[in-house]
Amino acid sequence: MNEIYQGLLNGYHEMTRWELVAVIFGVISVIFQKKNNILVYPTGLVSTGIYVYLLSHEHFKLYAEATLNAYYFIMSVYGWIYWARRRGQSHEHVKITHTTSREIWTAIGIAVVGWGIFFFLLHTFSDSPTPAWDSFVSATACAGMWLLAKRKVENWILLNISNLVAIPLLFYKHLYLTSLLTIFLFIIAIFGYFSWRDEVLANESAPS
Repeated sequence: MNEIYQGLLNGYHEMTRWELVAVIFGVISVIFQKKNNILVYPTGLVSTGIYVYLLSHEHFKLYAEATLNAYYFIMSVYGWIYWARRRGQSHEHVKITHTTSREIWTAIGIAVVGWGIFFFLLHTFSDSPTPAWDSFVSATACAGMWLLAKRKVENWILLNISNLVAIPLLFYKHLYLTSLLTIFLFIIAIFGYFSWRDEVLANESAPS
């Protein structure tokens, strides 16, 4: 029994260490995101890569969020290439813009369809105890991440809807460091929205 207990304890400490690294890189990444800096992507890749491993672990069973982080990982690669390519052609950042009506409906579609797919898969094929909750967090974040890759102001709104619902879920799963990170992300996202919105207004009022 002592060996089993010690093994569980060691596993817990290992998870805590990995979670701490993921949280640190998550904080750095969101700071770069607020600053509209391309380094949001390489730092985000470290954080999301760790979370794919962490959240899919038997202890947590947050499969939709693990899949979400895999999606984050892929979208981070896409966003990194997209931002860098545009910067190389014009020697400028890709400009921040407001979401068009078509893009808004696309983002809503991603969230609604994603929620349905995640819920069906979790409810049917997994032992997740929180399929609807987990699915909603993941689906809304997928939509927000798509808008982030397009450098749209409204990405912050969708990401914060996801963050708001994720906070109690993460506390429930005893991922306390990640819960605190998500609260931090929620606060940063509020400032990020206004910062990006102000940049769009400044670009619109600047002489052409």
